[in-house]
Amino acid sequence: MKIVITGATGLIGRSLCERLTNRGDEVTGFTRDVDKAKNLLPQVKNLVEWDYKNPDKWQNEINNVDAVIHLAGANLFGKRWNENYKRRILESRQISTRNLVNAIANVRNKPSTFICSSAVGIYGNRGDQTLTEKSAPGNDFLGQVCKTWEEEAAKVESCGMRRVSIRTGIVLSTKEGALKQMLLPFKLFVGGPLGNGRQWFPWIHIDDLINTFLFSLDNPNINGAVNGVSPNPVSMNEFAKTLGKVLHRPSFFKVPVFALKIVLGEFANSINTSIKAIPEKLNQNNFNFKNGKLESALNNLLK
Repeated sequence: MKIVITGATGLIGRSLCERLTNRGDEVTGFTRDVDKAKNLLPQVKNLVEWDYKNPDKWQNEINNVDAVIHLAGANLFGKRWNENYKRRILESRQISTRNLVNAIANVRNKPSTFICSSAVGIYGNRGDQTLTEKSAPGNDFLGQVCKTWEEEAAKVESCGMRRVSIRTGIVLSTKEGALKQMLLPFKLFVGGPLGNGRQWFPWIHIDDLINTFLFSLDNPNINGAVNGVSPNPVSMNEFAKTLGKVLHRPSFFKVPVFALKIVLGEFANSINTSIKAIPEKLNQNNFNFKNGKLESALNNLLK
């Protein structure tokens, strides 16, 4: 297949480009920095400068491709949240998705599939409630961002295309993200849960997430929202305890929310959010999780 990927140099984008090219697909990477992308994505031969506000520069690259996978968006971990960065988080998703969908509508030979990233943050803080793709969005900032994001993506369906929005959980990888940031305190014997520890932690191994994207790409029966999470959610206390066990380190030094707010701003509230999401749609379609249990997933990554 011929596939366009935005946000190609991010954690998910890099892994996805590698898997797709290894299986023989032809990938075009949309990126803000082509020179940087050449080093990060040596297997991708076609790299296009991506400015989501200027579709005229890249719209023709969407003509005659089979699928578009849209991953681009300001990094939630990128900076301390303030009003300016929150605006950037929203606009980088809303406007980029809107312009991408409009560009697809304007090309002669349209792709058949549009896969757009989203996040389980759409559900907001829901305590112990089990959340499936049918659950309503939350009312907090991240919930409304994801709701807007998915609404923009869904407009592509008016072009007769299949649309999938993958609601990604906390991605476990040693390259970047939450796990990498948690490793150092554990290695220094001061690791422990974040916040009160009772909140549900919707995690997924990076390999299972990439397989979720590939499964959604290849399976025409997959439509709409898909929870990209492990079938075995755990509490933050259990996650920290299991991580400590794998690293042979203690896990009882709790990091209070007020301390997180000093470093992260309002994003600290999202880290303390309880989201017990399960991958109902993947389970119904017999998706095979290779790293679905936390201890074996951490062992796979760390040992």
